[in-house]
Amino acid sequence: MSMDWFSLQELALQLGRDIREIEKLVMRGRIPGRKIGDEWQFHPLEISDWLEREMREFSDRELAQVELSNPSEEVSNDIPLSNLLKPELVQIPLLARTKRSVLESMVEVAGRTWQIWAPAKVLKAITQREETFPTAFDNGVALPHPRNPIYEDLGESILAFGRTSSGIPFGAANGSLTDCFFLVLCKDASTHLKVLARIGRLLQQSEFLTGIRTIEDPTEFCQFIEHSEQKLK
Repeated sequence: MSMDWFSLQELALQLGRDIREIEKLVMRGRIPGRKIGDEWQFHPLEISDWLEREMREFSDRELAQVELSNPSEEVSNDIPLSNLLKPELVQIPLLARTKRSVLESMVEVAGRTWQIWAPAKVLKAITQREETFPTAFDNGVALPHPRNPIYEDLGESILAFGRTSSGIPFGAANGSLTDCFFLVLCKDASTHLKVLARIGRLLQQSEFLTGIRTIEDPTEFCQFIEHSEQKLK
């Protein structure tokens, strides 16, 4: 089988779930896959899209399984977000009033690392992702990111944060406005999934949402992120 495809066993390992459970979901059409002969095959891009949608409804335990099943060379299991988010990558307030200007501004913030080789390509990638499936949650937080990990256009993975002074339309399913933005730019799929799962776990905590909306100082913001991560089990 081509290395571009997952086997059933490989998919179960990536998701951190029992292979029999995964097979049942595939048979019911809940997970996109193709059966070639007697073997199921899964395209990484289709699985990534499916998983990102599904993770919005995952419990803390399920998200933790995604984290543990996707080891990364760039970030630790304990504080993956804090490994990537630095004070210079926190912009409060973010001076943007439209979805387009938010994306442009967040790429500029991430560019402070000098690790984005092709800003225009990165902006295009995250814009296309938003057009395909908006990354805004119903709680006023969005996680803009490319559909695919960026291998050639990044020197290292980056996490940036911005908060606008008021909410703007960003595509949330319930029509609510969005004011908090985590830009996720990763070089590989494992780091990408680990970061998204960790943010998803934190967003389930009301005190986390309060903190990211009230802290003004970038250094204090990063300290808050690290403290929040350390409290997770």
